[in-house]
Amino acid sequence: MTIKNSKMYEEDSNSHVYIKKMKYILEEPLRGTIAQQKYKTTMYWRNGQFITDEPQELGGEDLGPDPYTLLLASLVGCTLATLRMYVDHKGLGIKAISVEANLYHKIENQERNTYIERTINFEDFQDVELHQRLLRVAENCPISKLLKGSILISTQIS
Repeated sequence: MTIKNSKMYEEDSNSHVYIKKMKYILEEPLRGTIAQQKYKTTMYWRNGQFITDEPQELGGEDLGPDPYTLLLASLVGCTLATLRMYVDHKGLGIKAISVEANLYHKIENQERNTYIERTINFEDFQDVELHQRLLRVAENCPISKLLKGSILISTQIS
């Protein structure tokens, strides 16, 4: 879809620049529900639904990804999509990209800090100089920038 035909953007008549019309990134909010089954939730998104759950060792049934896995999946998915767009745009001929991510907590100066480690692998591609440029591209994927920035959460009961 081009910006010109998008529901999310409108053209400013004076500057002919496209301006985002919506306050939110998602057209409709993600909605989640939980019933009587311990920790099993259903998430409803624009194209369907999926299950989340906790691992068995935490009392769940491991029927779907847990919240930490979903967070990391957002980062990994965004990293892969951003890199694929860049690689294809530049015609770099990289056939396959894989990304692994994990996180841990560490107490430092009486504060709990969270660290995410991400490893990127480019199949059959060893250009070290280009690796540095691709690393900068990965660091600028939208979810990476979101996680590194300041997030304020507003919660209300309806």
